[in-house]
Amino acid sequence: MEPLKENISSHEYFIFSGFSELGALKSFISIPFLILFFVSLFANSLLIYVVISQRSLHSPMYILIACMSFVDMCLPLILIPNLLLNVLFNTSGISLSGCLVQMFLIHMLGACQSALLVWMALDRYFAICRPLSYHDHMSLPGFLQFVIPLLVRNVVMIVTVVILAGKVSFCFRNVINHCVCEHMALVELGCGSTAINSLVGLLGVFMVTVVDFLCITASYIIIFRSVLRSGKSSAKALHTCFTHIIVMVISLTFVLTAFLSYRMNSLPNAGRLFVSIMYMFLPSCINPIIYGVRTTEIRQSILKVFKDKVTVKCYCVHR
Repeated sequence: MEPLKENISSHEYFIFSGFSELGALKSFISIPFLILFFVSLFANSLLIYVVISQRSLHSPMYILIACMSFVDMCLPLILIPNLLLNVLFNTSGISLSGCLVQMFLIHMLGACQSALLVWMALDRYFAICRPLSYHDHMSLPGFLQFVIPLLVRNVVMIVTVVILAGKVSFCFRNVINHCVCEHMALVELGCGSTAINSLVGLLGVFMVTVVDFLCITASYIIIFRSVLRSGKSSAKALHTCFTHIIVMVISLTFVLTAFLSYRMNSLPNAGRLFVSIMYMFLPSCINPIIYGVRTTEIRQSILKVFKDKVTVKCYCVHR
C-alpha cells in the first residue's frame, strides 16, 4: 500500500512503517515477539486463575497483583496482533479515529500499571507501618479514596493528550514510524507547531510517571525505616516490597528510555521502535514471572494447582 498524496489538507488515514528499513529480515522480528506474546498470555492468565481459585490469596495484595496481570495481559492483545499483521502481511493501515482509540488504550493501560504500583506500595505501607488499621484502609470503601483520584487523573491526562493529538494537522506525511499509534510517533507527523502536544506529553509523564514514582519511593522509605526499627519481624513483608520494587524499576527503566529516545533521537529508527515496543510489552512478560517466583504464597499455590490437575488426571486414567 502506497502513502497518500501530499495534496490532502490533513490526512485521515495512516500507514505503519515499523521495521521497514530491515527489508526481508522484517518477518523474522515476528518470531521473538510471538514467543513473548504467548508467554505473556499464559503467565498472566495462570496468575489470575490462581488468585481467583485459591481462597488463601483473596487478600488486597494478591488481588492487586491479579489486577496488574490483567493490565499486563491487555497490552500485548492491543500491541502484538497489529505488529504481526504489519511485519508478516504488510497490513499496516489505520484511520485517524482508530489510531486515537488505540493511543488512548495503550497509554491508559500504561498509566494504570503505574497506578497499580502506587496502590501496591500503599498496601505494604498500611500492612507494615499501620497494621492495626490495615483492614479499615484496605477495605473497599476505604481503598476507593486512593483508587478514584488516580483513575480520574489518568483519564483526564490521557484524554487531553489524545484530543490534542487529534487536532494536529497532518498535511505532510501519513506514514507512522511505528507498529502502533504511540503518541509521539503520530504527533511528529504534524505540519504545524506541535509544541503544545510535546508540553502536555511532558506534563503527562510528570503527573503520572514521576509523581507515582515519588509516592512509591516515599512509601518504601517509610517502610524500610519502620522495618529497621522493628528488627526481623517484618522480614517477610520486606521481601514482598523488594518484589514490587523490582517490577517498578523494570517498568520505569523502559518508560524513561522510550521517552528519551523520541526526544533526543539517541537511537536509530529500528532501535527506537524496538525500545518503544519493549517498554509496553516486556514488563507484561516479566511481571508475572517475578511475582510467581518471588512471592512464596503465589508460587506454592501455582504448584498446588498443577499438582491437583495431575492428581485428577491420574485418577481419571486409573478409573
